[in-house]
Amino acid sequence: MNGLAGEERAFLETIERGPILDRTLAWSEVNSGTGNIAGVTAMAGLLADAFAALPGEIALAEPAPVEKVDAEGRPRPVEAGRHLVLRVRPGAGRRVILTGHMDTVYPASHPFQHCDWLDADTLHGPGTADMKGGLSLLLAGLAAYEQAGPTLGYDVLINSDEETGSLSSAALIAELAQGKLAALTYEPALPGGIMARARPGSGNFAAVVTGRSAHAGRNPEDGRNALVAAADLAQRLHAARRDGLTVNPARIEGGAPNNTVPDLAVLHFNMRPRGPADLAAAQAVIDTAVADVAAAHQVAIHVHGGFSRPPKPIAAPTERLFALVSRAAADLGEPMTWQDTGGVCDGNNIAACGVPVIDTMGACGGAIHSPGEFLLAGSLAARARLTALVMYRLDRHGAPV
Repeated sequence: MNGLAGEERAFLETIERGPILDRTLAWSEVNSGTGNIAGVTAMAGLLADAFAALPGEIALAEPAPVEKVDAEGRPRPVEAGRHLVLRVRPGAGRRVILTGHMDTVYPASHPFQHCDWLDADTLHGPGTADMKGGLSLLLAGLAAYEQAGPTLGYDVLINSDEETGSLSSAALIAELAQGKLAALTYEPALPGGIMARARPGSGNFAAVVTGRSAHAGRNPEDGRNALVAAADLAQRLHAARRDGLTVNPARIEGGAPNNTVPDLAVLHFNMRPRGPADLAAAQAVIDTAVADVAAAHQVAIHVHGGFSRPPKPIAAPTERLFALVSRAAADLGEPMTWQDTGGVCDGNNIAACGVPVIDTMGACGGAIHSPGEFLLAGSLAARARLTALVMYRLDRHGAPV
């Protein structure tokens, strides 16, 4: 840590691994799968209590209404938890947004519910890396920064639905991102501690195909088979994948008894365009495939959903923010690199607001979204120090220009 100034060393020395790890262990034992509203509510309460140690006002924001198409092709409301917002020095002229999520991908019914140690540094447990550890180190980093005579204002947003696309928090993210000089998001680092660079966009869709039922033996020619049409649509969408656009037909619901031509099917699919031009091309792919399949099978097709995560290309301001973060990491003795990734997160939404964002400021670990998820406990204090130092240098020196 030879690159640190004396005043930087002083507040960074207040960061200890023990409290960060203790919170991580306690929070990871709380099931907060996105759909487990009781668990998400409990998690929000624990976070509110913990983040109350920082100055500012904490509020729990109501989720925006969200609908999801069910197996019968009908939009149904989806319940979501409230989102935690902390505003510190809201009147400051220069402000930052820091974001994370309290939800995990593990529902209350999932067998993966508890933590255990694989070795002295590897904590195996649900949400340890993604992102209970990230939330805990975020708090520690901000608490240390508050010891340094801060003038920078900031908002902390911890949403309850990131793992399902942040549909009920997207408007809140956009609102809080406006006018910020920089953004830090606490997704876990990539394997080896690598930071994420560019990200594709992502859209989730449900194509409701309505045909006409008929007897499968007596008069099948009078029917219009919605299941066959949905399968054709899946094939056409899958065939449209190319460099810059991934397409994943994921599930077909519907059908009918074997003696009936099915008149309803729902195709669920995901598309990930790399950049803005690919986003426009992806929408054209959907429009063309839907029109062609509807005409070929004489069915009606209604597409629900959209591109909730815009592509996140890397512009010059983000390159400069990464240079600041990278220099801070090197001065802490933790040099880092970054690379493009196929995943998406709230960093996509923030970048679309014109705010430079580094979105893998969280803990190091791996096997996220699986029963093998683990956290490298040694990264907790290191990443907390990185947060504190980056905030301090943004405060003292501003965003690099």
